[in-house]
Amino acid sequence: MLNDLKNDAEIRMKKSLDSLENAFSKVRTGRAHPSMLKDVMVPYYGTDTPLMQVANVNVEDSRTLLVQPYERNMIGAIDKAIRQSDLGLNPMSGDVIRVPLPALTEETRRNMQKMARGEAENARVAIRNIRRDVLADIKELLKEKEISEDEEHKASDDVQKLTDKYVGEADRMLASKEHELMQV
Repeated sequence: MLNDLKNDAEIRMKKSLDSLENAFSKVRTGRAHPSMLKDVMVPYYGTDTPLMQVANVNVEDSRTLLVQPYERNMIGAIDKAIRQSDLGLNPMSGDVIRVPLPALTEETRRNMQKMARGEAENARVAIRNIRRDVLADIKELLKEKEISEDEEHKASDDVQKLTDKYVGEADRMLASKEHELMQV
């Protein structure tokens, strides 16, 4: 019973870190990487489709993405979708679409850093909420007399250690992202 609660907590905390990693992938650094465009949706035969399913996205150089649509008639729609995304990118269309990344100013870097800190704090809050839920379940088991006080105390300590581990991992991920953002 207690092991199930702890395993469930660990799985949920891992999902919080996965969500944080996904959020960090959206925070743009100065370098180009194809995952920047993974959330761009393109109208394709009346349905919004992820860009990665209608085009091949590669890194041309450190500051340029190269988008090669699978169908030539999609160039205009892809160009428009990238422009309308909240990424602040201005693609250049031809036979292929080149997406140059503007250089990050100091102010932009600071704003990106604030966004990253906010995402990390959201992940830490989610992890602490999971801890709170699991501790409440453990207290409920104690109240129902399904576990002893010693078992409750040990389980609470284990859940706290788990929480500390995952909060520390979120902090490490944030430090790595901040370092990446401040590199020129």
